[in-house]
Amino acid sequence: MTTIEGVILTCRRALQGAGSRWRNLWFRLLGMRIDGYVWLRAIDVPRGHDRIQLHRDVALDHMVSLISSENGTISIGERTYINRQTIIDSSEAVSIGNDCMIGPACYITDHDHAFDGVRPPGQSPLIASPTSIGDRVWLGTKVTVLKGVTIGDGAVIGAGSIVTKDVPAGSLALGAPAQITRSLTEISLKAVS
Repeated sequence: MTTIEGVILTCRRALQGAGSRWRNLWFRLLGMRIDGYVWLRAIDVPRGHDRIQLHRDVALDHMVSLISSENGTISIGERTYINRQTIIDSSEAVSIGNDCMIGPACYITDHDHAFDGVRPPGQSPLIASPTSIGDRVWLGTKVTVLKGVTIGDGAVIGAGSIVTKDVPAGSLALGAPAQITRSLTEISLKAVS
């Protein structure tokens, strides 16, 4: 790397840091609860700022959307990283634990619409049930987590999976709908021995 490239890189990082600090201040002024410093790229939070809590050292990458409809709450735990173009959409409660890694283009929600075949889907009432993601969970790219699901601590969800039911702690789940394929504890024990 040349000296000029190094200077440009340093300036770029300084500008990104200043932008993140400005967004921290802006969202705090709008009522978002932010514990300590969090890394915020260009994110979208259209409403419900006072119902969103980001714990310290959270990192939200470009085009992450946090949508809190009606009385929905969103809580994201310490040191959790959420990658580009992920949408978290809550009308009741979505919680994500500490030390999680959420891949690009994921969708995490706690609701969907009722459908009776008479009314258009957009005019049907929402059906909500809290969604909870434990600590140290890894969601691969383009994972969808639907309403009422609990993903246990240390679980891994493979890329492109659709999670429609609970995933136990320490499990690997894959597919659409996601199925438990094995215990990560067994894999770890085999790797050590």
